[in-house]
Amino acid sequence: MAINESISVGKPMNRVDGRLKVTGAARYAADWPIEGVSYGVIVQSTIGSGRVASIDITGASKARGVIGVLTHKNAQQLPDKGRSAANPPSGRVLTLLQDDQIHYNGQPIAVVVADTFEHATDAATMVGVTYEKGHLTADFDAALRGSYPLPENKPVEPGKNSRGHYVRGDVDAGLASADVRIDQTYTTPKENHNPMEPHAAIASWDGGQLTVYDTTQNVYGARDAVAKTFGMKPEDVHIISPFVGGGFGCKGSTWSHVLLAAMASQSFKKPVKIVLTRRQMFGPVGGRPQTHQRITLGAKSDGTLTAIRHLTTSHTSFIEDFLEPSGIVTRMLYAVPNLESTHRLLKLNVGTPTYQRAPGEATGTFSLEVAMDELAEKLSMDPLELRLKNYAETDPDTGHPFSSKALRECYRVGAERFGWSKRSAKAGTMRDGNAMVGYGLGTATYPTYRSPATVKARLEMNGSDVRAVVQTASQDLGTGTYTIMTQIAADALGLSPSQVRFELGDSHFPKSPVSGGSMTAASTGSAVHVASTALRQKLLALAANDPASPMHGIVATDIGVSGGRLITRSDSPATETYAELLARQPEKAVEATETSAPGEETKQYAMHAFGAVFAEARIDRDTRTIRIPRIVGAYGVGRVLNAKTAHSQMIGGMVWGVSQALREETEVDPRNGRYVNADLAEYHVPVNADIHDLDVIFVDEEDTHINPIGAKGIGEIGITGVAGAIANAIYNATGVRVRHLPIRLDDLL
Repeated sequence: MAINESISVGKPMNRVDGRLKVTGAARYAADWPIEGVSYGVIVQSTIGSGRVASIDITGASKARGVIGVLTHKNAQQLPDKGRSAANPPSGRVLTLLQDDQIHYNGQPIAVVVADTFEHATDAATMVGVTYEKGHLTADFDAALRGSYPLPENKPVEPGKNSRGHYVRGDVDAGLASADVRIDQTYTTPKENHNPMEPHAAIASWDGGQLTVYDTTQNVYGARDAVAKTFGMKPEDVHIISPFVGGGFGCKGSTWSHVLLAAMASQSFKKPVKIVLTRRQMFGPVGGRPQTHQRITLGAKSDGTLTAIRHLTTSHTSFIEDFLEPSGIVTRMLYAVPNLESTHRLLKLNVGTPTYQRAPGEATGTFSLEVAMDELAEKLSMDPLELRLKNYAETDPDTGHPFSSKALRECYRVGAERFGWSKRSAKAGTMRDGNAMVGYGLGTATYPTYRSPATVKARLEMNGSDVRAVVQTASQDLGTGTYTIMTQIAADALGLSPSQVRFELGDSHFPKSPVSGGSMTAASTGSAVHVASTALRQKLLALAANDPASPMHGIVATDIGVSGGRLITRSDSPATETYAELLARQPEKAVEATETSAPGEETKQYAMHAFGAVFAEARIDRDTRTIRIPRIVGAYGVGRVLNAKTAHSQMIGGMVWGVSQALREETEVDPRNGRYVNADLAEYHVPVNADIHDLDVIFVDEEDTHINPIGAKGIGEIGITGVAGAIANAIYNATGVRVRHLPIRLDDLL
């Protein structure tokens, strides 16, 4: 085996935390056995707009086991009414019992704390509330004409382009010069997060020190948000979150229940646990906003795009602005000289929306890819040929070269595996018995983000052998972070993964960024590599300067590592184990702490992952029941760190894409703003019977520019392009063009 050879990264290694999870030993936020813990239950408003005219807690306070009840009348007043932490993604404008105002149906208006969950739940039903109703705005279509431009705060180019409004070239002239045009509106619904683990928090005070066991995607963000809300020093807040049962964006922010648990704990001098019910996941912790997207495409008769206009409106709350940037992907996906992309908001009396897997890209690729399909049909052109005709060799947005781009290969490999050449161009002509059959294509993409991360790596004696302990305050949402970080550290140190213990989920560890934007591997993984490499270099230097070492006097660059040994690079190599080297050191350990951060490469290259998604749809000719028997996705995502967990991530994204296309929609009663399908009986997601053959292909892609480990991140790209591919397949099968999600059988009747 070669010295310093990669023996772990890329391999399909089993999850290092797998045994803990299947045996129930993994502790999630609500699982921590805190002595003397009490239970909090949130009471929610039953109107969508107005104020609490009166609230009677007499009966609830006298109920069995009740410790106390918090309302706006007795809750402690927080600095700036708790709004000092408002700085998304972590800090949001929260509803923390600071006044009597009601902004949405389901808003927290009281917290009942009791000795058991059952007692708290029972007492919560005894809180009497009367309201003074205000004007309610809960109908998206009715509010559409009142939309407003996104407040500009971070212009891409001063005086010209921004997140809200972007222009290049002359769109009107480009459309005028087109031989063929389409102009259509596409809509996507409100969607809600439903991770397996609902949000939960346990808060406990010890004097002026606060410990919170939290379900968070952002350990340091949660620490800072809690500290700012209470006016505390960040170091006086300790966040613990070693396991998260799914996040997908909803746990990237710190929501009201976390602070309410801490407020109740402080008021009643006891640790307080709050676990949201499934119904309470609708409203108080956000979801994907509804969108209205108008897309205009212009092209020459040979398929060359002359112009694109993509106008997006999405909803936000009356509490704060939140944007679903559906048009962002349009700015960079295809080579087109003239483009306009705008984003507008409208306010509804609902809970503030939030990030939901591939926010913007998931909804944007649906509308754009269906529009491209419509354009291809009008041109009598194969949809794949149209995409290749407008393939962007450099980033049309910035003009920068891509750090790497394997999309052309994704199209080729995916089309070949799927059998795209067998597709009938004429919609509604492919049959198999009683099934109408259709093939559809969608392009997938997601940016590669990276933020600074700091990691401490330590090599220490472990009996007669050694082990590495690697620490950072990152998070594992079930994606396999524990595992890939173990692999990265093991390879850098020349150890077996069994000799590495990776620790995360604690704000006492060095700082890492939010596990969002598919950036954990690129950010924290790069820092693990850099810190572990620095530790290895310390070991090499230590051996080279140790008179008792066989490596003494040898230049450190002439020493390699493999299998827990130092080995000289020569025809007759000298060797020494890490254990032998450390045993002679006074502290029996060596450690290194390093920070890895993006640099000038972000200004020189455009960085994105890409993929091509091919879907088959089968629609029963009599019942119009929709089935998706197979999806093929080919992806270029840089270096794959673990073949097994990466495959799992992509499969999960595809499943969610099926759900987005055919199942998910949050229904809000426009009369009262109530979420009417706030449970898993009525909020439909796929079950095993809905999912068939999902074929994932990773094309080889080496990226030497993007980050030290060459990884692009795969958490979110898997959902992008899937809904568009399915919508296009359904059209190819039936000849019925559906421009909204979800697509249901009644749309095809």
